[in-house]
This record gives sequence, C-alpha cells and structure tokens, in this order.
Amino acid sequence: MTASMNVPPVAPGKLPLIGHAVPLIRNRLAFIQRLRTYGPIVRVTVGPKTLTVVNSPELMHKMLTSQADRFTKGLLFEKLKLFGKDALPVAEGKPHLRRRRMMQPAFHREQIAGYVTTMRDTVEPYITSWRDGTPLDMKTEMQLMTQGVVMSALFSSSPEREPAHTILDSVDTVFRTAIQRALMPVSALERLPIRRNRKAKAAATALRSAVADIITEHRTHPDAYDDIVSLLLTAQDETGATLPDDEILSEVTGLLAAGSETTAVVLAWLFHELGRNPDLERQLHEEVDPVLAEGPLTVDKIPRLPFTRRLVSETLRLYNPAWLVTRRTIAPVTLGEFSLPAGEDVIWSGYALHRDPDLYPDPLRFDPDRWLPERPQPPKGAFIPFGSGKRMCIGEAFAWTEATIITAMVASRWRLRPIPGSTVRPVGAITTHPSSLRMVPEARQHALTGMAR
Repeated sequence: MTASMNVPPVAPGKLPLIGHAVPLIRNRLAFIQRLRTYGPIVRVTVGPKTLTVVNSPELMHKMLTSQADRFTKGLLFEKLKLFGKDALPVAEGKPHLRRRRMMQPAFHREQIAGYVTTMRDTVEPYITSWRDGTPLDMKTEMQLMTQGVVMSALFSSSPEREPAHTILDSVDTVFRTAIQRALMPVSALERLPIRRNRKAKAAATALRSAVADIITEHRTHPDAYDDIVSLLLTAQDETGATLPDDEILSEVTGLLAAGSETTAVVLAWLFHELGRNPDLERQLHEEVDPVLAEGPLTVDKIPRLPFTRRLVSETLRLYNPAWLVTRRTIAPVTLGEFSLPAGEDVIWSGYALHRDPDLYPDPLRFDPDRWLPERPQPPKGAFIPFGSGKRMCIGEAFAWTEATIITAMVASRWRLRPIPGSTVRPVGAITTHPSSLRMVPEARQHALTGMAR
C-alpha cells in the first residue's frame, strides 16, 4: 500500500480557501454528526487549518488508551490554559501523571461517599429558594448549584449568590473564548487588543482572584480545613518540595471550572426531557418518594435509586457534553489503515458517537431503560461520557454521585414544566448546552405530609 493511500480522505463539501467553515459555522453539531457517515477517519479544513476527525469507536479507544502516549491534549486544551498552564485538565506528560496521583485521594470512592452530606446540604437552599410558578433559567440554576457543590465539597467555600454569579460568568467567558480560539483559523488574532480578548483576560483574572481568596483563607487557618485545597497546600513532589502558589491557584481554578460546567448542562437536559415525558417523571417520583420519605438522602440510599441513575446515563448519552475533544500527535501514529504524521490536530466527538444509529437503536429517543442490564448494551468504547484511558476525567464518580443527588432532591419537591411554545436545541459551545431552557417549577403535594416538600 502506498503512503498516499494511508492518508485519511477529506470530507465532502470542502470549498476553496475556507474549507468546511460554512457547515461548521451554520450547525457544528449536525456537521460533526454527519462526518460519521464518511468513514472511520476523515479530514476537514477550516481556512488553512486541517483537522483529522476520528469516528470509529475502536480507533477512538486505541487513541485514548494504547496509543495515548503519542498524543497531547491538543488545540482546545491549549486555549484552556487561560485557567493556568499546569492545571490537571490541561497538563501533559509526567507533570500530568504527578498531579493526577497527587489529587487522586480526593476522588477515591470512599472519599466521595463522605461528600454526600455536603452535596445534599449545599443543594437544599438552592431548591428551597425556587418560587412556585416563577420561571427558571435551568442552565444557570444548575450551574450555580453544581458550582456550589464543587466549592463546598472540595474547597470548603460557600459564596453568596452574587459572588457565585460573578465566578460563573467568568467561567462562561473563559470557556467561550477557548472554543472560539480553537476553531479560529488564525491564532494571531488572539493577541490583538480587541474587546473580546480584553474581556477574556479580565474573566480569567477575576476567576483566579476569587480562588486566591479561598487559598489565602486555607493558609490563614490550616487546621480548619480538610479538603482538596488542603491536600494541594501540603502535597510534596518527589524532591520533597511543595507546590508553588501559582500552580495551586491554577489547579483549584481548573477544578472549579471543569467541575461545575459539564454536570450542570447534563442536569439541565435531564429536566428538559422529564418535562417532555410525564411517564418518565412519574417513574422517577415513584422511586424517589419512598426513599426520601425515610429522611435525608444519605450514601446508603443512593443504590436504591437505579432509575435515577439510568436517567443520568441516558442524558449523558443523548446530550453528551463533549461534542468536541482535541488531541495532537507528537509522533507518527497508525490508526486502522491510516497513518498520521507528528503534529496532526485530531478531534473526536462523544456527542456524535453516542448518537450513532449503528451503535444505539433509535438513537434520538430518550430511553433510560436502554441501560437495563437485560437489554443489549453498546459495544466496548461506544459509551465514554467521561473519556477513557489515563486522561479519563478524575471527577467521574463525583459527577455521577452529584447528578444522582440533585436529580432526586429536585424531583422530591418540584415538577418542572416547559414553557409552551419555547424551542430548545443543542448548541455546541465548550459543552453541548441548551440554546435557551426556561422551565416553571410546580411544588409537588405529597399525600404523606399534605404539603409540598
């Protein structure tokens, strides 16, 4: 086979000079889904930039596991270094391995079991602050809630709603900037003193300032805390040296941003689907009500919520936040029949993978029962909501627990109704979020208590 035969084909629709920019701008989610029909690996271009898209779940798995050492995290994660160059989500090679090992104790399942009470107590005030009949922006509400959970469980911090909003707005701005820059054909535009770049820099500064206050408080009262900030402040590398303050700042900032965004959009989509499916909502209530009637949600009760977990699983499938994940080759790589040179920008999409009709029957149907153990399950590597291999999300178990708790607690008190006539569509930003999702909370009346709870 000649070398030219090993080069992945270019996807149809490429135009002179601009490449595939038009369909990418017009509807990037539909475009990346359509790319799956062109083969296991295809190439697209945006202006002068060429991207290789891996569609095959088998080749994706190989890239993320056995071939992982031949890739860096690539374009998108370079742009996310606005959070700090050494933070775990963007670190590479040995620094990434050292940092992951350092932080792993905070995410052991035994440790997460200890977070359950904190998660529950953090979520409670958000839910009780809702007003019957007053519309909610579900994405914002879920972001504030999950951000609060991350800050209370991992940082022992509980900001008031206004400072929390400031942090949330800063995270949104930095994420929006990262995805814009990743798709921008000319990187030199990032350095121009234009309003967009100034706003991104200001957001990153505001975010780091908020985190710096948390670190200062931990340094001032070291015996008062036992959380991931404490862990980072006392951790030592192989030489016995502690982490520099700037690296701790980057790490906490990255955790805060990554830990609040993805779970929030998954929960927003979950309640959107419940609003459209009264039968599923009823099943959820039938499962949650007897469990929570016994008292507050505790770690031993979570296994009694299998339908709740299946709802989370199906939302992670249908609305996987990772519509675009990047890698870059640092050495020549062979994937299937194709050869990729060093320096190749590679992307893959969990969102597109999870909607593939060859892998999931009736893929656009929201069906939590497809995760019942007696039903046929997708092949290995076809369901990777948190990635795979050594770069798999360190907070996977934290996110599963958090999403289950929030779903159960909201459902025990409220029905969330869609606003008639509203259109909700997925948008590919840093995550797959709803275009606009406003819902009306209706307090549930419980026969056992005769009152809303």
